[in-house]
Amino acid sequence: MTDTQETDHSPAETSEFARQSAEFVDLMTRLQAVLARAQQTASAKVTGEDFSIVDIRSVAEAYLRALPTFFERPFEAIEQAQHFWLDWAKAWQAAWTGEGGKVADKRFRDRRWDADPVTRGLRDGHLALENATEEFLKLLPQGTKESLRVRFYTRQLLSALSPSNFLMLNPAARERLFETDGRSLLEGFRNLVEDLERGEGRLDIATNDPQAFTVGRDLATTPGKVVYENALMQLIHYEPLSPDQHRRPLLFVPPWINKYYIFDMRPDNSLVRFMLEQGHSVFLISWVNPTREHAAMSFEDYMKLGPLAALEAMERATGERRFDILGFCIGGILVMATLALLAARGDDRIATATTLATMVDFTDVGEIGVFIDRDRLAALREHMAEKGYLENHHLQDMFSMIRENDLVWSFHVMNYLMGQKPPAFDLLYWNADSTRLPAAMLLWYLERVYIENGLRHPGQIILDGTPIDLSKITVPCFVLATKEDHIAPWTSIYPTTRLLGGPVKFVLGGSGHIAGVINPPAGRPKYGYWLRDDYPERPSDWLAGATHHPGSWWPEWGAWIAAQDDEPRVPARRPETGALPVLEDAPGRYVLAK
Repeated sequence: MTDTQETDHSPAETSEFARQSAEFVDLMTRLQAVLARAQQTASAKVTGEDFSIVDIRSVAEAYLRALPTFFERPFEAIEQAQHFWLDWAKAWQAAWTGEGGKVADKRFRDRRWDADPVTRGLRDGHLALENATEEFLKLLPQGTKESLRVRFYTRQLLSALSPSNFLMLNPAARERLFETDGRSLLEGFRNLVEDLERGEGRLDIATNDPQAFTVGRDLATTPGKVVYENALMQLIHYEPLSPDQHRRPLLFVPPWINKYYIFDMRPDNSLVRFMLEQGHSVFLISWVNPTREHAAMSFEDYMKLGPLAALEAMERATGERRFDILGFCIGGILVMATLALLAARGDDRIATATTLATMVDFTDVGEIGVFIDRDRLAALREHMAEKGYLENHHLQDMFSMIRENDLVWSFHVMNYLMGQKPPAFDLLYWNADSTRLPAAMLLWYLERVYIENGLRHPGQIILDGTPIDLSKITVPCFVLATKEDHIAPWTSIYPTTRLLGGPVKFVLGGSGHIAGVINPPAGRPKYGYWLRDDYPERPSDWLAGATHHPGSWWPEWGAWIAAQDDEPRVPARRPETGALPVLEDAPGRYVLAK
């Protein structure tokens, strides 16, 4: 066989190469079209012409103010640097001798990171760098905004520099490149272009399959009827799933940062369905997705047109005047503010209250504090002056940066390096289905609740002309926090146990802000939860004496709320036979608005 014959390509190979080349040219054309917009967007954010959750000026100031600390403590800084070099050298030595072994970090869980000494060294050397940097930054003053920003953005940089994020350093991505004859690289490029196009120049990293679910068909399928609506919400009354029900109806108040169906995902992880099966008459608020027309809607409007309007509608629908109420995240903050208002007015319509992942003491807001101060508030006010709302992607970006390895870089690897599409995952689908926020509500909330910590101080916040005081809330309260919550840290939720004036049951669930809440009973217990009957001042002391229970916290809540009710049950209430007219079937049109 001649040399020429040995290098000949088959017609199929030639055809595939031509096809990939044509696809590449097409993607390059699309990329050029979107890059101009991307450059404009990036430039506007850096210069401050457009709002960005990352303020370059405040980040630079934080690092400049941090530098003197290291100069003032030179010997400690040098000692930390020496520790890093020693640890880094040990990591590489262990990698070459094969002593390194597997690590717990999810970025490196693929077995191919153990395949050769160079790959092991890259992995272990980077982990040594991250650990050493964390120790080094402990020299900074504790509790200052500048120190928090330096730690946060340094971690962002190190996470970005992880060898797992680079095609030729990631063994799994590199192997896939060769296995697919380069097809994975082309598909990754396609995913990148599509994400830029979807974000109109902003990189909108896909974290879910947008075609996998349809609200009303796959999610939010529990049967019910919309029986009331106003400018801010629709009220859904669900069909019963038991022959009789507790006398007191139960109202769900979801956050308005995302859609309500976090409470009603699929049948096997629907909290709404679970409570219906426990014999509760369930009503739920479905918030509107605000537009410019809602710009002047305030936090007070959310209270009056939200839970207060819902309670009045529920009384008309059922004839009852005593209710149970539940709120999640900012919906829980609204519930607490509403309870304080009702307490100040001597209104006893609420019999029990439940809050999920809800802070009312903002002394320590965790890493979200990196993004929120009065300078950012002024920039936000200017940005929203014309549109009247904050676009949903800003909060998505903020929450993703708090868990950057899980919500940014893992999808960078999957989408762009491996050339794959994200799998169908209901919680991430919901997470991406976020909403806009009206200007008046958001500015008041950030200033009065977040920055000034107004809920913590009696009488500092006035709603509908009434000063409110959380200590006047005397109804029994069930307070759930989750141990790995990066949005509402459990140690910042725990003070609720000492701020309220009535009996409190505090439960600490496993996992994070979403998965820890949507943790249904299942055959194989997932995260578990912790209980303790007394509440020491410090959260760490409480946890040290708490008892861990396997499985879901849902039955614990169901038993608690049932124990607060000694009235006889009533025949099941159906929305079609209530006093309110049926407006449309659940899930209603508000939740479908983009």
